[in-house]
Amino acid sequence: MSNLTLWSRPVWDTDRWVREFFGPAAAQDWATGFTPAVEVVRDGQDAVIRVDLPGVDVAKDVTVEVDKGRLVIRGERRDERSEERSDNGVTRTISEVRYGSFNRSFKLPAHVTGEYVSAGYDAGVLTVRVAGAHAGAEPQRIAIESK
Repeated sequence: MSNLTLWSRPVWDTDRWVREFFGPAAAQDWATGFTPAVEVVRDGQDAVIRVDLPGVDVAKDVTVEVDKGRLVIRGERRDERSEERSDNGVTRTISEVRYGSFNRSFKLPAHVTGEYVSAGYDAGVLTVRVAGAHAGAEPQRIAIESK
C-alpha cells in the first residue's frame, strides 16, 4: 500500500517566500503591486534598459529621470477596463494582470548626467539608453613593484 498526501495549498507559496526573504512590506507589494520586468544589456559603451510596459500610456503615466546619480523610472499601470457582465447579470472576472504604481531605480556612473540618457517607447517596451555608461569600465592592471 502506498501513502498519498494531499496538499491544501501549493507546495511553492510565493507570497510566503517573499515575506520570509524580504520582510512583510515586500510581501504586501508583491501581492498587490505591479513591478514591470526589466532587461539591462550592454551595447558597446552604452547601457540599454528595456522595461515591459504593455498597455501603459507612457506619455501620461511614466517618467524617466536622473536624480542624485540614479536613473529612476516611475509610473503606473491603470485598470481602465469596464467589467463585463454575462446574460444573467453575474460578473465573471479572472485577472492575472497586476495594476498599480511602480518605481525602478538604477545606479549610474559618476560621469553620467541627464544629457547622456534617451528614452523611447515601441510595441509595449520602454527602452532607455544611457550613452557611455560603460566608458572606462574596463579593468586596469596595476604594476606591482618589488622592493
